[in-house]
Amino acid sequence: MSSLGRASRSSGDAQPHVVAVCGSRREGSHTRRALQEALASVEAAGGTTELLDLAELDLPPLNTDVKEAGDGDVVRRMIREADAVILGTPMYHGSYSGVLKNALDYCGFTEFEDTTVGLLVVSGGPFPTPALTHLRDVCRSLNAWALPYQAAVPQAGTAFDEDGFTDEGLRERVRTLGVRAVEYAAIEPREVRAAQLREVN
Repeated sequence: MSSLGRASRSSGDAQPHVVAVCGSRREGSHTRRALQEALASVEAAGGTTELLDLAELDLPPLNTDVKEAGDGDVVRRMIREADAVILGTPMYHGSYSGVLKNALDYCGFTEFEDTTVGLLVVSGGPFPTPALTHLRDVCRSLNAWALPYQAAVPQAGTAFDEDGFTDEGLRERVRTLGVRAVEYAAIEPREVRAAQLREVN
């Protein structure tokens, strides 16, 4: 898994590099498993991948008075060098996790502006619409381009077994998110509106 950096957007023959951010610290996380499925489809579609697992990082609550804290530079670098980012989170209390929120607080326009972002939310209950909406608002505030296509895994307790997804439809939806991240990784701002129209039609 190699990082080509955002410069690969200017080269049509470069492999898009997709970073998935896991906003769960839980061992055996369903979010992590879903992201791994998405990244497998990224590689099948010709991209390179990297998992930014927040459970493995030292990332204290952001204090803007502290210039260098924990692994903040790691988070910023990995997202800044990505051609596309997939944000994955469990749904907590109708929104995305505090773990992911803290990681995003370490970032800004430098990391996200004009970056293609895919959204994936895992819920122990019904379809996690609020969390997806909240993440889409965050992307908009950072001038990132959130893919119109998004993936959700409701009823996560029964969505997986030891072999992976138990529902082929859910599996394909998550894998499609990875494919879309590759397809639109090199999108330029002037192409965004045309892509949105294609998605609708």
